[in-house]
Amino acid sequence: MIRAMYSGVAGMRGFQTKLDVISNNISNVNTVGFKGSRVMFQDMLSQTMSGATAPTDENGGVNPKQVGLGSTISAIETIYTQGSALPTGVTEHLRISGDGFFLVAQNEDAANDGEFFLTRDGDFKRDAVGNLVNSAGMMLLDSDLAPIVIDPEPDEVTSFTIEQNGTIRIVDGDGEFEDIGQIGIAKVTNPGGLEKVGGNLYRMTTNANLEGEDFIFTADDSEVGTGEIISGELEMSNVDMTQEFTEMIIAQRGFQANSRVITTSDEMLQEVVNLK
Repeated sequence: MIRAMYSGVAGMRGFQTKLDVISNNISNVNTVGFKGSRVMFQDMLSQTMSGATAPTDENGGVNPKQVGLGSTISAIETIYTQGSALPTGVTEHLRISGDGFFLVAQNEDAANDGEFFLTRDGDFKRDAVGNLVNSAGMMLLDSDLAPIVIDPEPDEVTSFTIEQNGTIRIVDGDGEFEDIGQIGIAKVTNPGGLEKVGGNLYRMTTNANLEGEDFIFTADDSEVGTGEIISGELEMSNVDMTQEFTEMIIAQRGFQANSRVITTSDEMLQEVVNLK
């Protein structure tokens, strides 16, 4: 009975965490570039009542007898499936069609010091000096970790386009075309190893990519496998509301069932106490 109560408590804790993850997914259903998460469970240690015995010429083998001690969370995984495309018609709005992340940093010095972040949020805009920045003012970087700058002066740049490989092509005051830079794309070996830091940003960890191994490339690179950059569109959240509400019902029923285990164990224990 005591084992059952502890197993019930362990199950309730797990489903509480599952509900926390589901609620975070649902709250970010409209967040640009958001990637949902899911909770994975595993069983805890089992108490062995008796071990296994091998078969002999006189007797057959006997299987072990074990009683489980509940469940625990094995992992909280981030799901990196592609989100839906939202056409905006704004040239600075970018979407990665495929694998990869944009690189952003507070400034060039921070980027060179390794203080840069990865993101799928392509909601960029030009500031007063022509830097392409996100909503927090962090600068979009090229493959050399230098900020992307598009001159805001009308006589210098009359218009510009962003190609699928990230090349930024401007039209100057004389009507001449010029390529002024190429957006950098990060491609890590294990995206699940990235650390979420808020603001639609991820931080590199030692389990996302081997230390010293190159992970900064350009878009539309078939050898590396980076995706194309689509200008004028944003990638929306990959959260599936139908799936999340289904998982919420399962979490609720699992929590109720485990709480019922505790109640039943308590009633049985009360019966034992009342025997006297």
